Amino acid sequence: MRLHANDNVMVTKGRDRGKQGHITRVDSKHNKVVVEGINIVTKHQKPTGAFQQGGLIKKEMPIPAANVSLLCVHCSKPTRISYRYLADGNKARVCAKCEEVIE
Repeated sequence: MRLHANDNVMVTKGRDRGKQGHITRVDSKHNKVVVEGINIVTKHQKPTGAFQQGGLIKKEMPIPAANVSLLCVHCSKPTRISYRYLADGNKARVCAKCEEVIE
């Protein structure tokens, strides 16, 4: 998966379209990401051992990775990610618009 945790992304589809946030968790098996402050749902929670307080809780749910786009740190635009080998032989992520290394 081309997206990593702590990447700054913009949502391109869905009810949160246009919002920005940082990726908190990546699920590469199901191709989903959890973005901070995006796709918040209200869940009915019973009191259990882990949650002593029951009631309605707000929770961030995963969204498909195809519905978010990485924000380039150099040009500040949503972009696709390409890869390039650097002079020292390491593989790096590159902004497809401005051709700058993202890491």
